[in-house]
Amino acid sequence: MNEPAFTLVQLRYFEAAARHLSMTAASKELMVSQSAVSTAIAQLEKEMGVQFLLRHHARGLSLTTAGEAFYKRVLDFLAHGAELVEAARQSGTELVGTLTVGCFATLAPFRLPGLLAEFEARHPQVHVSLREGAHQALKSALRSGETELALLYGYDLDDDIDRQVVGTATPYALVSEDHRLAQRKNRKVSLQDLADEPMVLLDLPHSREYLQSILSNAGVEPRVRHRTTGYETVRAFVAHGHGFALLNQCPPAETTYSGARAVPLTLTDDVPSLEIVVASMRGVRLTRRAQEFRELCRTLYER
Repeated sequence: MNEPAFTLVQLRYFEAAARHLSMTAASKELMVSQSAVSTAIAQLEKEMGVQFLLRHHARGLSLTTAGEAFYKRVLDFLAHGAELVEAARQSGTELVGTLTVGCFATLAPFRLPGLLAEFEARHPQVHVSLREGAHQALKSALRSGETELALLYGYDLDDDIDRQVVGTATPYALVSEDHRLAQRKNRKVSLQDLADEPMVLLDLPHSREYLQSILSNAGVEPRVRHRTTGYETVRAFVAHGHGFALLNQCPPAETTYSGARAVPLTLTDDVPSLEIVVASMRGVRLTRRAQEFRELCRTLYER
């Protein structure tokens, strides 16, 4: 049986067209003619004997089922092809190149700065390109190949996404410094203590459902007074007496951007912590850069 005779150029052209779902956009990115992209992909499909892309007049492209599977393999192939070149240039002694990492928005300010500083100190020839965003956007970035890894919470991850637990985040309550519950010496509170209090909700997809479910599971009906997608806005609203909040990440300083203090309180209820995970696409072999980054996440969180 003869081996397929495809070229790296054909694979790169296909990857760009599949990612953009547009021959025009791919040609602009690659700085070649649209006909060159179209011809290369047609030759690739002919050589493989499979149609990967469906052409829709005036509506761009769509991937066939075979095309979707092939696209994931091509991402893996190109990533490791680049790594092979880098390894040859560096005689396999040093990690080099670019690593793209996504991070959930509320985790980023707490976890990324120290993590990135440590990684860059260990691997100065690796450039880490960061993408901060919401949960759904990060899953999409993993599937499209825009990021190789994503640091996020371990909920709502589908079967096509692998995850390695690297830490946990325990929920806590937050009140203003003059709140009656802030006066407790042990700074501990039950969810029932908050039953009649208005709530300031971190209104992010999945986060809001998770935070409200903590109260509901304890028999407390959340009374949401304000909603905001900003983590620090939640803290500032609480500090000025607009209600309490439930959060997972706790900064070392109680002073908010507004200058007022928001006091964290430990929950006495048996509330499960959220897993923090490093996610990647299942079946896609990670580059050495990604493997080292994931391992560093694990070791730093365990300290």
